Parts: sequence; structure tokens; C-alpha cells
Amino acid sequence: MEIFHVVPEEQHNALVAAAYKKRGYSSAEAVAGARFCADATRHGIRTHNGLKALHLDHLFGSGAGGCVPKAKIEKVKTRFRGAQVWNANRKLGQATAYAAMEAAIKMADRNGIGMVSVDNAFHYLWGGGYVMDAAKRGYIAYTNCTAALAEVVPFGGKFPTLGTNPHSWGFPTTGAIGYPIVIDWATSVVAMGRVQQLAREGKSLPPGAAVDVNGTPTTDPAQAKYLLPFGAHKGYGLSLMNEIVGAFIGGSLPTLRNRWDQQPDEKHTCAFFFQVWHPDAMNAGAFAKGRNQTENVKAVLGDILGHGNEGCMLPGQLEAEAAARSAKNGGLLFTEAEINAFNEVAAECRKARWKLADFKVAE
Repeated sequence: MEIFHVVPEEQHNALVAAAYKKRGYSSAEAVAGARFCADATRHGIRTHNGLKALHLDHLFGSGAGGCVPKAKIEKVKTRFRGAQVWNANRKLGQATAYAAMEAAIKMADRNGIGMVSVDNAFHYLWGGGYVMDAAKRGYIAYTNCTAALAEVVPFGGKFPTLGTNPHSWGFPTTGAIGYPIVIDWATSVVAMGRVQQLAREGKSLPPGAAVDVNGTPTTDPAQAKYLLPFGAHKGYGLSLMNEIVGAFIGGSLPTLRNRWDQQPDEKHTCAFFFQVWHPDAMNAGAFAKGRNQTENVKAVLGDILGHGNEGCMLPGQLEAEAAARSAKNGGLLFTEAEINAFNEVAAECRKARWKLADFKVAE
């Protein structure tokens, strides 16, 4: 059983926003960054919380020229009514992703479906948060992106030429089961954020998840240099899909992504893809036994989880349970190690340190 400390969301958001502002981001960008980090923590996504977001920004973002504070999004002209293409000009990934999802939702309201392709982007972190938000509002949503770095070895290969390249789906199933189904995964066995989390907390990686600098399998997160795709050739294919989608948008060589000191005439940014559609746009209206769409979804899920499968879990259930725990405890849950790491952030932006004694304890 782990011990967590309950940090009020306002206190968390104030510190994270202050850190972004200290690095030159606008108030709106800082608010978007803090909102995202709180949402990830609330839903138990500890691998992509504020610590990960700020660390990524330091390594590859504003600290390295990969992200430009206060950048403006440029909309590229297209002849398609249900599609938009953006040049993000290296704007903060979370702010860009929120805006892109809103644009896709507006197109879905008008056309039944909408998609936004984003070039020259900085990584948006947890894709599941964006599709979950859309699903809670009644839409089916999908996003993928090319990861910050090529750190995954292709199936049968020996050198990392792929990103962790996540896929994220959200389905509006709250009316049917009480929460949205969110299918969100990195195409590696684990995300690098998980490696960093386990290293912070002195825990081991699962076997077959990573190799060291020499390509030798390791379960020590401190020695993990490269990651492996899940499901062998299947995970490899899904990871490859992101790189191909990104290539169609404008993304360049994955082995150069965010490596700004190499080949300055190449592009080094990420690419995003968002798609949203309205459930009414796919409603054939011929559900069995007079069911409506929501009742039909509930019946299908009930059949899948019947027949002795009642103990199975639906994607999104863990996130919903984590959000319920956060709500019950009245704040965001962090370990002592995470509190200590946030105090390094506080020192960076000259804010008051968090004191463990000030926070309620939760198990």
C-alpha cells in the first residue's frame, strides 16, 4: 500500500503555472499547462504529471529551443471543410492540443466529423486526457502524435528509430456505464515517463521492456537506455503508423526529432493528429429491441463483460476510479518523492516549498 499526500488542486496549479511563466510562457499557456498536469494527476497518470511536463520542457522545450513560449498557431489553407491543418510554430503542446480538439469538435458539430493535423508541434504528453475530455462532452475522439524522441527499437532491430508513439481513443459511454471508455497506450511496453517514475521510487521494470546502452535487456530503470515495442511486430506496426501519419503531415526524420544540434537543415519537431466525430453521424437507427444508441452500447458492453467475464476491466475504469479517489480526498495525490521533486520546481521559480505536514495523508 502506498502513502500519498493530498495537495489542493489550486496550490498545485499555482506552482506549475508559475514554473511555466518563469520560463517565459504566457498566462494562457501557463494555465493550459497547469490544467493538463492536474488532469493527468487526478486520473492517476503519474507518468505524465507536472514533473514530467516541466522536465520535458527543460530538456527539449523552452530550455532547448524546441518549444517557443508565446508562439502563435498558423492555420494553413485547405479546401476541405471538415479538416484543418496547422503550423504550431513550436507552441506549448498542451495549449495546442486543447485548441486543436476544440476546433475538431466544432467541425464535428457542423459536419459530423472533423480533423486537425498539426505540424511543427512540441509534445502534448498524455493524449488520453484530450480524448477523455471530448468523450465526456459526448464525442468520439482519437489522437496520435510522434513522440519527443526516437527511443524505441523496431521489432527485429537493434537501434532506436521510433518514438513511444501513443494512440488515444475516447468514447462517450458515461450514459451507458458511468464513465468514458478511454483506450490510451504508448506503443512501447512502457513509456519513458514510467521508467523515470520507477527510478524515482526505487522499483524495477517488467522484463522485456527495455535495454541498456549496449542493447542488453534490463529491468533496472536507472540502466534503461532504449525501449522495446509491446506485442513484438504488432506494437511495432502501431508505432510505425504514427510515424507515417506524421510524415504525411510534414514531420521529418524520427532519429533527429528534438535533437537540435544535428542537421539544422532538417525539421526536428513533432506532429499531431486529431479526429472527432459526433455519434449521431454514425447512427443507423436500427438497434435491436427498440434500443436507442446509448442503450445499445450498454447492451454490447454488458454482453462482452458477461458469460463469466464480469471481473474484466474496461479501459478508462482505472482512470475513473483514480478521479473518484482524488475527489473523495479533496485534492491531487502525490508520493513523498514527488513532493520533494516539486520542491525543486518551487526553488526554480522562487515559490514557497511544499511541507508534508501541511497535507492530508491518503492510502
